[in-house]
Amino acid sequence: MAEMAEPEETERSTRMSAPEPELEIVHLLRAVTVELGAHSARFAQRNGMHPTDVRALIALMDAARAGEATTAGHLGAALGLNSAGTTALVDRLERAGHVRRVRDERDRRRVTVEVDERAVALGWSHFGPLIGRAVELLRGYDERELAAIRGFLTGVREAAADDGGEPRHNEPG
Repeated sequence: MAEMAEPEETERSTRMSAPEPELEIVHLLRAVTVELGAHSARFAQRNGMHPTDVRALIALMDAARAGEATTAGHLGAALGLNSAGTTALVDRLERAGHVRRVRDERDRRRVTVEVDERAVALGWSHFGPLIGRAVELLRGYDERELAAIRGFLTGVREAAADDGGEPRHNEPG
């Protein structure tokens, strides 16, 4: 007579063979994240950059799109870098012609970091086709569906950013 599987084992094998729709979407999101990371890594490699350089350029462009000026200190905090690492990063990006340091007109002591237009063009040459395909996919959804997608992605982003209340290595705590 065959032995009966333990209930926990049966549940585990059922989950592995037919995941819940929510888990299937979470796994798909993870796969998308991996592919986007690989796409970004190919861009970095093809252009002699470190993956952190690409993250920095994205952070700077996101801030500019939001109308926010970014100091080196803010950039370092956003990337989880210490002061020395941030200085090395900005120096490297500046030497490559990807960013420039700009003195604030009102407060000459304040220096912001801006992405050079050539770096934006370089990014568009690599990421533009992917962005275009994503936009085309999104055009197939109605406003309600877009709101659901936006809400889901915002929630996942917030969950990923939440470190469980632990202070980051560069935050006092």
